[in-house]
Amino acid sequence: MSDGKRAASAPWIRTRLRTAPGAAVALAVLVLVTAFLAAAFPRAVDAYETKGLRHDIRLADAGRSAVEVSRPQPGLELPREQREAEARSPELRRIGGALGKALPAPLRADMSSVAYGVRTLKPVLATEPWLPRPDTVPPQLSYTAQTGLKEHARLVKGAWPTTPAEVTSTSRAVRGAVTEETAAALNMKVGSTLRLPTAVGGPLTVTVTGIVAPRDPGGSYWSADPLVRTPSLIPDPASPFPQNYWTGTVLLAEDAGPALLATATEPSLFWRFPPDASALTGPDGDRLTAVVNSLESGPGLLKVRAIAGDTAEVLTGLGHIVQANARMRDAISPVIAVAALGIGSVAAVVLVMTGALTAARRKAELALMRSRGGSLRGIGGRLLAETAVTVVPASALGLLLAVLAVGEGRWWPAALAATGVGLLVCVALPLRTTLQHIRPTLHAAREDMVSARPSRRRTVAELTLLVLAVGAVTALRRRGTAGGGTDLLVSGAPVLVALIAALVLVRLYPLPLRLAARPMARLRGAIGFLSLARAGRSSAGGALPLLALLLALATAAFGGSVIAGIGDARDDAALTSVGADARVGAKSERATLPDELVRTVRDLDGVRNAAPLRVEFGVAMPETAAGDGGAGRGPDDSGTDTGPGADTGGGDAAGARATTMVGVDPASYTRLARTTGLPDFPSGLLKATGASAPLPEGAKSGPERVLPVIASPAVAARLGKEAHAVDTLSGDFKVQVVGTVERVASLASTNFLIVNSASLEQRAPTTLLLTGAPDPGKLRAAADGNGEEFVVQLRSEERARYVNTPMQAGAERIYLAAVAAGAGYALLAVLLSLLQTAPERKTLLARLRTMGLTTGQGRRLLAFEATPQALLAAGGGLLTGWATIVLLSPGIDLVPLALAGVAGSDTSPVTLRADLWSLALPAAGVVALAAAVAGVQAWWASRRGSITELRAGDSR
Repeated sequence: MSDGKRAASAPWIRTRLRTAPGAAVALAVLVLVTAFLAAAFPRAVDAYETKGLRHDIRLADAGRSAVEVSRPQPGLELPREQREAEARSPELRRIGGALGKALPAPLRADMSSVAYGVRTLKPVLATEPWLPRPDTVPPQLSYTAQTGLKEHARLVKGAWPTTPAEVTSTSRAVRGAVTEETAAALNMKVGSTLRLPTAVGGPLTVTVTGIVAPRDPGGSYWSADPLVRTPSLIPDPASPFPQNYWTGTVLLAEDAGPALLATATEPSLFWRFPPDASALTGPDGDRLTAVVNSLESGPGLLKVRAIAGDTAEVLTGLGHIVQANARMRDAISPVIAVAALGIGSVAAVVLVMTGALTAARRKAELALMRSRGGSLRGIGGRLLAETAVTVVPASALGLLLAVLAVGEGRWWPAALAATGVGLLVCVALPLRTTLQHIRPTLHAAREDMVSARPSRRRTVAELTLLVLAVGAVTALRRRGTAGGGTDLLVSGAPVLVALIAALVLVRLYPLPLRLAARPMARLRGAIGFLSLARAGRSSAGGALPLLALLLALATAAFGGSVIAGIGDARDDAALTSVGADARVGAKSERATLPDELVRTVRDLDGVRNAAPLRVEFGVAMPETAAGDGGAGRGPDDSGTDTGPGADTGGGDAAGARATTMVGVDPASYTRLARTTGLPDFPSGLLKATGASAPLPEGAKSGPERVLPVIASPAVAARLGKEAHAVDTLSGDFKVQVVGTVERVASLASTNFLIVNSASLEQRAPTTLLLTGAPDPGKLRAAADGNGEEFVVQLRSEERARYVNTPMQAGAERIYLAAVAAGAGYALLAVLLSLLQTAPERKTLLARLRTMGLTTGQGRRLLAFEATPQALLAAGGGLLTGWATIVLLSPGIDLVPLALAGVAGSDTSPVTLRADLWSLALPAAGVVALAAAVAGVQAWWASRRGSITELRAGDSR
């Protein structure tokens, strides 16, 4: 009997697919696209997290990312031969190999860059007379005998350092090499000798036999300890005066380590393992943090000591790198979750709408089967088999395309997502269809809101959903969104707001339409009244289509606002850093720009305005203002003075102890502020008249002069309204605050004074700010043509510096895809909603044409009928998108997406703001599509005769 059933099922499925191939293909394409998006999302998240983790590890300083195992020299109580054996290459190589194998997963070492050997921890004072001595202080050198020198360097001069005889702790002569940079800075050459004092006997002589150049200067071998590659001139911390001395490293022969055991340089054995990030994935971050913690102070350290010795220690900054990556990931995840949940909900609703459309189209067919004795199980089973034949291959193909399109990522989340899409469609269509035929029906009744009023059960269900959604939104509003991590309540905010709006609007929108239909009924034409009457009763404006539109529009608006906010944040950061479209300044803070350079740059093509500024940092605040008696200082506000030149940048009055003085030309700076969007600058308050009039050439500024200044709020709170004396490089005078502004061009500090540069004793500008679009090449040529080194900064180049890290770029691509998918599903929801009532519209036009309705009137009728529903969806989408942004903006900071990872960027919080275009464009697209579809339907219906639409016995 089962064979008979299978034989009966096959013709049914084949017959249905042959009867309606277009519907089957359309369903398969929709499932394919949705399964592809659902499967691609988790893989895309895994991909950008994986690339972000690898990127952060590879770009980190090698001294931080490498895992280094070190131990002091072998104990003095051991025999000399044993101590020397532990410092030789064979033993170091054996321990290094064992340590590399013992590293727990997922941590793996890049064995090609592993280095191990013996080094000195205490620098040695080099007293050779030929060494450079800046400030009369001799250099201090370190020595290391590490493996792999020939593999990681090329010989420039001389010969490789070797050990002709076995080196022991009693040896007093070894060979070494230095890099080109060390040789150039320390006057070393082939044949130079250095002496190290030993504990017993004569000094150890190191002969430089070769000068080498790194093959990969940025690699771990040379960058884990930068002094191995490049010497450094550092200040002497023990000197009461500012004195500098050179420090560097000499590379000894590979087997020369035992000779260092006799020196008083605190020799140490080390094994350095740079991490291999190529095998790491994003989900490995938490495991990697746990592994690093275990190696530093846990069970992993015990295993290391069992191999390298009881005194071994593990030093690495890899854990901090991974934790910083995790913080960025946790900051981005909630924003991504909003897009994922919103688009996922839209897709689910659209798939359910597809099932509803199919059920409506096949209602008469299935009602006939039900009336002739067909069971719900039998009908549902046939529909399930018919749907599965189309949906399952489409879901599998979508999964395959997602795997091919997104190469990196776990497969099982993608498989679960694609399976969920296929299961939803396979279950929704048979279930939605069979539920309509629980009771056999002979004739179909009207499906508008007049004859098919909502049942009490539906009303109770809608009220329950409405109460739950309102309660969730209220709880979210009270609790806030800044808790950190991914929260389903926060991520589901668009769904909750859209659900509330859909349930409310679907019940309220017929009322104004019916009220508007009453005055329309008194007019002569029937088109207006008929369109409003049908729009108020049409089933196309049900809760499901409206919910899909509101969800799609809200998600698209949220995603568009996020993308716009990222761009705005980067533009603002670039403007804050540069101060204008271009800036010309000297490398030294105290250097000034010559007048010839200012004139040349001002006359360049593309320069609209040039504003010269004289910027002086670290101007000490007057004692009466910065001391205990200053305004805004409480009795317990002790603070900590960071020195006369410090500028804490704090925005409060207590932080304004040292400030930045900016001398400006009021006219040009006002134009600059107006062009760049800075706060309005009250230039009239800085007039150079009276006591602040310009000084004659060569005249000295007296301390009795009082100059009006415009200050930041913090500095103004310190100075008050009284005049205070200040000592600056531009002259000595008194300042009196006459106004305040929040920001000043080219400065990120919130502690500043703005003065008219014409009133200063020294008025030569240090910075020139330009607006316009000057040619970068000509601008740099003009700056270089004065014989001095000047720095040219362009706002466009600074904006390009905020390049996306893999994690930022991946998150931004996901949001772009979310905006596109939201717009696409919104348009699809409009099409499905209109297609569901398309047969009814065509029949209506056919009947009205028999009564004398013209083609133009039919087009206007359908357009007027579709317009109220489209406007309802568009207005509800605008409201839902705006409410979602307002609800989530307090807890969303766009800095991780916009500015994280850029050195020197302004990391103050960047809140999410509603973007007008992101709100308006999708809503306008819905209205335009609805009008276009209605026009196409009217045009298509006009081409078919009334006899084709109105057949005898047709209940439509």
